[in-house]
Amino acid sequence: MTIRCLIVDDEPLAIKVIRSYIDELGGFEIVAECKNAIEANNVLLSTCVDLIFLDINMPKISGVEFLKTLNNPPKTIFTTAHKEYALDGFDLDVVDYLMKPISMERFLRAINRYHRLSNASPGVPVQSPVTQPMDNDFIYVKGNRKMVKLVLSDVVLIEGLNEYVKIHLTDKYVVSKMSLSSLQDKLPSKRFIRIHRSFIVALDKIEAFSAANVEIVGKCYPIGRNYKESVMKALDFNQIES
Repeated sequence: MTIRCLIVDDEPLAIKVIRSYIDELGGFEIVAECKNAIEANNVLLSTCVDLIFLDINMPKISGVEFLKTLNNPPKTIFTTAHKEYALDGFDLDVVDYLMKPISMERFLRAINRYHRLSNASPGVPVQSPVTQPMDNDFIYVKGNRKMVKLVLSDVVLIEGLNEYVKIHLTDKYVVSKMSLSSLQDKLPSKRFIRIHRSFIVALDKIEAFSAANVEIVGKCYPIGRNYKESVMKALDFNQIES
């Protein structure tokens, strides 16, 4: 299903940046680009919108004031150069709060959060952007100059390579320029665990393990000293007979 987006910002350059990021994603469509809240309101009256990228500092009506006027607003991501409006954003239950200039990595985190919120069951509380993400079927990462959809059930392990990560899938691998910690923040902890400063593994892909390593697809990967306690707890090591 295509996700219909509306961009509202009085700065043409800001619109251009968001448009370029959206163009790299699959499954998104920009239905309109507006320079103020009045234009945006007219679009919402006549067009179905799933997600708004909404600037806060705009002439006549701010993004915060505009969002308050909407009875059933689409999911909204605030975009602004001012930190002092963050509390307003969370009070209005927005998806995320992006600080300008917006990096692709930070933008992608907001998109992944949108997917998590959209897939959440009614009545189930969703954690704030700074906490562990909820479980989900897929995430997006940037690889080979495009946004790549990763189906989490296909991920075997993730290897940290300085400024890059190598994501090993069941039938291929994807290399993305990001830190291992940044990618870890996107993954559900019930399905993935960091076993070493250089490795994150999918729990359901572990074929065997000991106190020193885990075995995946016939290869052994070391468990780092700083990660041993959490790994043993996740694997319920104490229940294994000696």
